[in-house]
Amino acid sequence: MSQHKASRFLGAGLTQVILAGYTILALFPIALIIINSFKSRGAIFDNPLALPTSETFSLIGFQKVLKESHFTLYFGNSLTVTITSLVLILLFGAMAAWALSEYKFKGSRILTLFFAFGIMVPIRLGTVSILKLMVSLSLVNTLTALILVYVAQGLPLAIMILSEFMQQIPKELKEAARCDGVGEFKIFFQVILPLIRPAVATVAVFTMVPIWNDLWFPLILAPGDSTQTVTLGVQQFIGQYVTNWNAVLASLTLAVLPVLVMYVFFSRQLIRGITAGAVK
Repeated sequence: MSQHKASRFLGAGLTQVILAGYTILALFPIALIIINSFKSRGAIFDNPLALPTSETFSLIGFQKVLKESHFTLYFGNSLTVTITSLVLILLFGAMAAWALSEYKFKGSRILTLFFAFGIMVPIRLGTVSILKLMVSLSLVNTLTALILVYVAQGLPLAIMILSEFMQQIPKELKEAARCDGVGEFKIFFQVILPLIRPAVATVAVFTMVPIWNDLWFPLILAPGDSTQTVTLGVQQFIGQYVTNWNAVLASLTLAVLPVLVMYVFFSRQLIRGITAGAVK
């Protein structure tokens, strides 16, 4: 018995060590960016791993970003595109997942396979066709083009995750609500959605990060000065021969804040969603 407990203790300790190592590996680049964004250019190259001191501390990068660029505009564009896309993905994804998991109709299985195919095939393969479509619709250099693309990109994964969670909701709960005269819309919004909050948080985090960090579609569909996102706006500080590393690191530090805030806000629901999905 003691040997069994010792083996379990060693296994748990090894798991914790591996998870701690992975955490350090994942957070190290972010910490390195934040630390060097508060240092002078010389200090960045002399010792990039050192913390800022009274001699090396500098806010010149943030000053250049806020004064010499339209960072607030870029930040607002990214925020608008990300939030709008996220709301539409969660709303339409939850409604489609409810329809596929609750109602059995002819072609439902084919439709499910179609959404699964959308997960396997990267949307970037259709960049040329998407660009032609946006040109024909006069949506180039608009935030609407980015929102439409990101909604199409995020819906398949959202539908598959949410439908899996919805299938685990007891049928008796839904039938009881129907017997009480509750309509389908009220069942969906008042009964189903509160029960799948961990899944919604999981989808929100997994969907937000690719949208916020994307450079491909903003560069192709919205490269105009008034429609640039944060990731595209940062590129102006990167030159062929000279790169303003203070401004680059400062802008990256400001850009990573929304992702960290959202993760902290949804962390508990995210962990519940991942563990629930693993158990199921």
